[in-house]
Amino acid sequence: MGELAIKIEGISKKYTVGKKKDSSLRGSLGSLLKSSAKKGEDFWALKDVSFEVKKGEVIGIVGKNGAGKSTLLKILSQITKPTEGRIEIYGRVASLLEVGTGFHPELTGRENIYLNGTILGMTRKEVKEKFDEIVAFSGVEKFIDTPVKHYSSGMYVRLAFAVAAHLEPEILIIDEVLAVGDSEFQQKCLGKMKDVAQDGRTVIFVSHNMGAVQSLCNSAILIEQGKITMKSDSVNSVVKSYLNAATKDFSIGKSEEREGLGMIRLKNIELINSINQNIFSCGQKMSFLLSFIVKELSSNLSFLVSINSVEDGAIFFLDSEGKLDQELKKGENNLSIELADNLFLYPKNYYVNVAIKSDSGLEDYIPHALDFDVISGIFNNGKDPKSKSTILTNPIWKINT
Repeated sequence: MGELAIKIEGISKKYTVGKKKDSSLRGSLGSLLKSSAKKGEDFWALKDVSFEVKKGEVIGIVGKNGAGKSTLLKILSQITKPTEGRIEIYGRVASLLEVGTGFHPELTGRENIYLNGTILGMTRKEVKEKFDEIVAFSGVEKFIDTPVKHYSSGMYVRLAFAVAAHLEPEILIIDEVLAVGDSEFQQKCLGKMKDVAQDGRTVIFVSHNMGAVQSLCNSAILIEQGKITMKSDSVNSVVKSYLNAATKDFSIGKSEEREGLGMIRLKNIELINSINQNIFSCGQKMSFLLSFIVKELSSNLSFLVSINSVEDGAIFFLDSEGKLDQELKKGENNLSIELADNLFLYPKNYYVNVAIKSDSGLEDYIPHALDFDVISGIFNNGKDPKSKSTILTNPIWKINT
């Protein structure tokens, strides 16, 4: 048992939705008297989840939004209790789940560092020894004596992560909250989590950035609809299953069911030449393949593709206007967009928006049509761009009817 960090047996978590609880005396008496009152609907965020985490294991938890990942982490962090099942934790836990968790807003950054250290069972002397390192990592030196309620979300996360990672917990739990920080800080955090793992401590990491999961974790869990559907030491196989499931759920293939717009509809979009499904290395050549259905021919057809990130919005646009000289046909057509070798996207998660327009107006528009990840550059001698992105590409557009 000494090698285990966490043991979970039959964990389930139930919430009641559609019923507002009145905790007053009048409300409680009223609910007793009204036997015909409408009951709320039970929703199981987690159902019969069981697994073990060994000491020193770095485990990634992946799944769609609403799959139950955050609920699981809240139970592991003892923020909420399970409805059923039991959990055993062997060691001190530090968690960073969402902006606002763990800090007292009225206290300064300095005071919150000492408060969190006390919660983790550390002495004031032990916290003091780590204090300068924490502040330097967070980059909020100028505001360390300011109440954290005045911090921006980015400042808050930087300090919260620095505290969680540096105060030497045996188990470190990190949710997608790191996406609040900028790209440079995200890479800094991933580097620190690798250091923590090399020290033999346990890391549980939830992220939608599959590149980060693959580079950091040595095992992974896939959660779907509150249940574990896969757990493996092969992180790549779990990531592949997750991406395959996401592709199956994607509704772009049902173009005929989308309401409104015109007579030319996007059917599918995929990325070519990835080192793994929808995962690219910084500096790697990238191409898109778009399939679209033409119900009626239109003149001056053009495609607009934008590559975006949550933090920065649109990174750059690709516009085919005046560059398509091939004839279209009714039915299915294919368009390849080949990007040059000098496209260096900073390592993180990106998504693609696609619009199709003609002289008739906007024919089709698909926001968030595709997700992909960029990881550190094996195609760029292991060096990432100094800025967030270096984009000098001049795409080649080819229609294959």
